[in-house]
Amino acid sequence: MIISDTVIPVILSGGLGKRLWPLSRSSFPKQFLSLSGSTIQTSLFQGAVSRINQIGSNPIALKETLIVTNEDYRFIVQDQLCEMGVINATLLLEPAQCNTAPALTLAALYAQESSHDGSNDPILVITPADHTVQNEEAFISALQDCISTLSNDANKQALGIFGITPTSPKTGYGYIKVMPSEDHYGYYPVEQFTEKPNFETASTYINSGNYFWNSGIFVVRANTWLSALEEFRSDIFEATQKAWEDKTEDKVNGMRFIRPNKSLFTNIPSESIDKAVIEKCPGSKYQIKMFELNAGWNDLGAWDAVWQDGNKDGQGNVTTGDVLLNNTTNSLIHASSRLVSTIGLNGVIVIETADAVLVSNGDASQNVNCIVNQLEAQSREEKNIHRKVIRPWGWYDVIDDGENFKVKRLQVKPGGSLSLQLHHYRAEHWIVVKGTAKITNGVNVITLNANQSTYIPQGQIHRLENPGEDSLEIIEVQSGSYLGEDDIIRFEDDFGRT
Repeated sequence: MIISDTVIPVILSGGLGKRLWPLSRSSFPKQFLSLSGSTIQTSLFQGAVSRINQIGSNPIALKETLIVTNEDYRFIVQDQLCEMGVINATLLLEPAQCNTAPALTLAALYAQESSHDGSNDPILVITPADHTVQNEEAFISALQDCISTLSNDANKQALGIFGITPTSPKTGYGYIKVMPSEDHYGYYPVEQFTEKPNFETASTYINSGNYFWNSGIFVVRANTWLSALEEFRSDIFEATQKAWEDKTEDKVNGMRFIRPNKSLFTNIPSESIDKAVIEKCPGSKYQIKMFELNAGWNDLGAWDAVWQDGNKDGQGNVTTGDVLLNNTTNSLIHASSRLVSTIGLNGVIVIETADAVLVSNGDASQNVNCIVNQLEAQSREEKNIHRKVIRPWGWYDVIDDGENFKVKRLQVKPGGSLSLQLHHYRAEHWIVVKGTAKITNGVNVITLNANQSTYIPQGQIHRLENPGEDSLEIIEVQSGSYLGEDDIIRFEDDFGRT
């Protein structure tokens, strides 16, 4: 195996994960959750970053990891990368949801622009951030074989894709049809793609023996992707290139954030990698080479997949949190904030959070997005945010609220600071529960410890900081005519939100 090309890992982490509501919500989607069983503490995103960085061994020298994610998730990504330790990463921030084709195009443009090996055509290894893999050694080996094949292939316009041997006629997956071959050199030429067939068609595919599930994991040269996109979807190519050319960049705690122009990016047609390019490649000059990925892959696309992937007890149950079961079998029970008990159930899904509970038959879990659509039609907050909301400085949890009042519990990280701000329509009372608080209240700066409090009048400029080495916790009582999160004017901010 001789690899002379630059190899860049790319993580696509901008999805919403609607079918895993109520745990996955638009403010904190599934890729940032731990869903592989109660003993697993790392998120799906962290698992994806860790796996793809393990392919870097002699002779494959990996460059920095590119994370393509939404602007709203930048601090979640930064926090989870920091938890992992030494990961050299750059974040490409999408200002709007435009699906995966523009996301990969941002990564290709960055890779092409930043390449220093003289070829200006690095190899990109692209994976979604929301999969699980049971056999990491097999996963790493398969990706290394694909990289080696593409690096040494005289056809610099080939693309590598990974197929999963299907075990059942899943209707939520895309399918890859390969050409039969006695001597396929470790890969199969691809004949065609089919996106999410009906059950009868999927059953036919399974019986034929020459169809695979599409894993959504790709290996492609940056120039090849850009060239194919320009040929098949020039509108996406040109619009993304314009937004990229007018990009901005900043750093927070040493990590680079690169943002394409917001107004130009929102004009990009929304399309997936598959529909924009991959499905059009068979029969063209862009040869698709499919490599088998037999590594215990699961895309966790719905709650039944989470149950399938989880650690089951003797009755086939997967449980998380404070759960009591009686005569319950083959079920997924997740408790986030309270005791959940079940009696006499089989094949059910129960997902409890502080503000919403989902109960479903296991075979109906693909339809959870119907509930999400109803929430959206009713403009309900439960679609987008949890009761506990992550912020770059820590988190807050809405304990209670009613007419003209709201009660929050806040935790501020050691050294963390909220912005210097004011509110037009509300006053706030702060009571320190744990730690030490440095508080700017108008022209006064005070320090409070546990069981001490202060009052922030409506319209007063104020700031909350944690100067200590331990977490700071306070209870915040808001009162006023309007208590929305958008009633905030920032004057100074450590996170670039002014």
